[in-house]
Amino acid sequence: MLTRMGLLLDSFWRAAAYCMRPRVILLSLLPLLLMALLAFGLGYFYWDAAVQSMHSLLESSPMLKNFWSWLEGWGLGRVVGVLAPMMVILTATPVLVVVSLLLVAVLMTPALVTLVAERRFPELVRKKGGSFFASLAWSVGSTAMALVALAVSVPLWLVPPLVLVLPPLIWGWLTYRVMAFDALAEHASKEERKRLFERHRASLLGIGIITGYLGAAPSIVWASGVLFVAAFAVLVPLAIWIYMLVFAFSSLWFTHFCLAALQELREDDVRATMPVPSRLPLDALAPAPAIEDTAPPAAGLAAPGAPPTDLRTP
Repeated sequence: MLTRMGLLLDSFWRAAAYCMRPRVILLSLLPLLLMALLAFGLGYFYWDAAVQSMHSLLESSPMLKNFWSWLEGWGLGRVVGVLAPMMVILTATPVLVVVSLLLVAVLMTPALVTLVAERRFPELVRKKGGSFFASLAWSVGSTAMALVALAVSVPLWLVPPLVLVLPPLIWGWLTYRVMAFDALAEHASKEERKRLFERHRASLLGIGIITGYLGAAPSIVWASGVLFVAAFAVLVPLAIWIYMLVFAFSSLWFTHFCLAALQELREDDVRATMPVPSRLPLDALAPAPAIEDTAPPAAGLAAPGAPPTDLRTP
């Protein structure tokens, strides 16, 4: 039986190893494929109208129109004609990214839980303690509580050390609440889920905080793509892919940890219900004394140690 730290480290390296599997890599690339399909479809039907609307918006203000004329006077050509398509792309990309990530997040977690369960825990009984609507309500409620906690803690962010502690702590709590629930929804009962949350709250919170910090890495790449517009087409998809890999790793870490903890919990329950063998008193284990044969000798037979008897004597 693994200790809690051993369970934490074991689930960590297993999650990292599972991220190298083709199925997980394909799932992480799925948002890019969805984003490309959505962009192609929307561009095919609405590109011209969107560019024309953006062009009109950029020239709607007299101040902006004078500014464009001033730039054209410096030999920059038709600035609005170049800027309008770029503004459409910059406006549409975040929307496409969010929609793609939400779709993949809904599909990815159940797929990863199934992958881990089939390979490591094929005999773990599925008690189905959380339905889709229960998971949705749990996620919405946890998110609302996290937002309230963030809003209340904003004044404390003025204290330099706390701004580095409170937001990751709150987001880590939210991450473990949502991901741990999804990891256990299929296999654990409601009572088992509560017991696991109580038993492993510190470990689950630690996983949530670490994965929360990892989730900030794609933001740096995204900001670089916005800053360096020339590399936007490369850095933004790269940021999306890294984000999905981090999401997959987080989901796998929670799944490995929670399912292993659930298996251990059930084994403990089985051992607790097994009958304990009764203890016999020590004198009952002592060897029984030898029984002496005190019966009188049969007729015609001499007693032990007696002289032999002549059977012919009348």
